Amino acid sequence: MSQKEFTQIYPKEGWVEHDPMEIWATEYSVLQEVLAKSNITQEDIAAIGITNQRETTIIFERETGKPLHNAIVWQCRRSDTICEEIKNRGLEDFIHKKTGLVVDPYFSLTKLIWLLRNNLDLRKKIEKGEVGFGTVDTFLLYKLTKGKSFSTDFSNASRTMMFNINSLKWDEEILNKFDIPKNILPDVKMSSSLFGITDKEIKNNIKQVYANITRAIQ
Repeated sequence: MSQKEFTQIYPKEGWVEHDPMEIWATEYSVLQEVLAKSNITQEDIAAIGITNQRETTIIFERETGKPLHNAIVWQCRRSDTICEEIKNRGLEDFIHKKTGLVVDPYFSLTKLIWLLRNNLDLRKKIEKGEVGFGTVDTFLLYKLTKGKSFSTDFSNASRTMMFNINSLKWDEEILNKFDIPKNILPDVKMSSSLFGITDKEIKNNIKQVYANITRAIQ
């Protein structure tokens, strides 16, 4: 067992963010530490499982995996007014029937809408197919596989307020109503699926990459 805290960022009252690269750095740190404590090598590991804070929203460059904004955390209330807009449009029942969720800033959809409204460069990057959206699992999978896996599971997708729990697919009507481009969304699989293989270069450079990221965030 190994664990490490990371920084809680509060830009404004009611706003909560995390640095995705710090999350990634702590993952490297605990991976290295747990190997050392257990006296095993990377070759002894058959599989990695991921559990995470599900509604936290991350957008990143598809080519590099570089975050385009701090992660907006599940507790963050910055999209309260967007939720009110949705309710005023009479879409609460529509969303509930499709997703099983109530309209609340807790879920990823309104966080993503906020990001799209407040980052003008995002739309240009999206049109070029350069942007990926995901909860923390998607970001970590993308980093661990060096971009080969852009995926999530039903459990995480069901907390975004964009996933139809009846058809088990991203809901086209919801995406269209809120102008969410489908090309930024990850593939969705069963939780027990094989999501990818940890990149050999990453495995071989855990110590060095972690040291570099740690220096950067200090």
